[in-house]
Amino acid sequence: MSGRVAVIGGGVSGLTAAYRLGAAGIDATVLEADATTGGKLRSVEVGGLRLPAGPDSFLARKPWAVELCRELGIGGELIAPRASGALLWSAAGLVPYPTGTAFGIPGDLGDVFRWPGVSRRGRRRALLDLVKPKRRADADESLGSLLRRRLGDEVTDLAVGPLLGGLYAGDVDRLSVRATFPELQKWEAAQGSLLRGAQAASRNGRRSVGGPMFLKPRSGVERLTEVLAERVGDGVQTGARATAIEPAADGWRVLTGDGVIESDAVVITVDAPAAATLLPRDAVVASLLAQIPFVSTGAVLFVYPEGSAADLPDGSGFVVPRGAAPMTASTWLSTKWPDPTYGDRAVLRCFVGAAGEEEIVDAPDEDLIAACARHLSALLPLPERPEHAAVVRWPAAMPQYVVGHLERVAEIRAGLPAGIFVTGQSLDGVGVADCVRAAGTAAEQVATYLAQEARA
Repeated sequence: MSGRVAVIGGGVSGLTAAYRLGAAGIDATVLEADATTGGKLRSVEVGGLRLPAGPDSFLARKPWAVELCRELGIGGELIAPRASGALLWSAAGLVPYPTGTAFGIPGDLGDVFRWPGVSRRGRRRALLDLVKPKRRADADESLGSLLRRRLGDEVTDLAVGPLLGGLYAGDVDRLSVRATFPELQKWEAAQGSLLRGAQAASRNGRRSVGGPMFLKPRSGVERLTEVLAERVGDGVQTGARATAIEPAADGWRVLTGDGVIESDAVVITVDAPAAATLLPRDAVVASLLAQIPFVSTGAVLFVYPEGSAADLPDGSGFVVPRGAAPMTASTWLSTKWPDPTYGDRAVLRCFVGAAGEEEIVDAPDEDLIAACARHLSALLPLPERPEHAAVVRWPAAMPQYVVGHLERVAEIRAGLPAGIFVTGQSLDGVGVADCVRAAGTAAEQVATYLAQEARA
């Protein structure tokens, strides 16, 4: 098949789409505004160490990123974490989530009676989930609405909400359950209870022979986008910011600061607000794209002195209830992903910023570092100050899948002009695996469209 396709955005979505198009014999040009490709899949140097600035791994049980690594010949570089299990920040300090939890919900009824970080009153309220009637309506609702109705406010705010909402840097009372954790809605429909649903999921998990939940290339997740960019080759143009998409006699013109790219089809992978500015002025979907909200987040990276790694407790990190600390979560990189370059130093990453808590991202670096370090040293046997620290900011970078998100996405795609396709984390999932899956689907749709156009 032949054809010319402009792919706007050189993150994992754009590079995957271009790679898939090239494999189908379609000429794809990737337009990336930055000087380098990869988007959020990159590392930063802190104290001589290369540490993840964005995602640190792929969710292996969503297989698309792992399968792509194997297809690209880097499957042998994939490694699993050495530690797992999240802890919860509570008034009593860090407490472990019950073993065998699914989405932070105990899979053993006995664990509900001992639920760490939840008061006796909160545990009793959660048990009402076993007898409360299930919701009859089939419409979308917020994640918080479902959790509060089934398990109560305390469990939602102090135990389950921090874990699930934190993955989206979102407010559980606004996030769509269908677009984030549809399994929970299915549990209520099928089991009449989230606790029984967690029990069933736990039993199924014990019966299945599964591998690790997370994987990453040994040198870092950016290895995936580096190899993708190599495969796309001369089709990648960095420092090329797309400014508009205009109809042409035989397809589309993509305007950049340096000229025009003529194409038969366009794949837009940049975030929704930027995508909205590119579409023709009369495109109805531009306003729908602009309505998808985003929040700003960041990460504070710490490297502690030699000998400090042993001070970290078992587990991979912790999550924090809203407003309890300057960070929303922390990952112990030196425990989860030990590396010879770390030596025996504790290496941590704290996440900051979320819906309703974005102002902290704008604080000066020194204030963010001091605030997070102070809370860490009060919680863990770590020095008050690390040896090295750095701050990474992601302004307006995390999409919020609010109630009705899936319906909104369907409306966007139905209203797109023929020959224009959109994909990426704004629409199809914030994880790397979801972006890879959706980009592959977009490439297939482009190939089908071009084949139909050729026959017309």
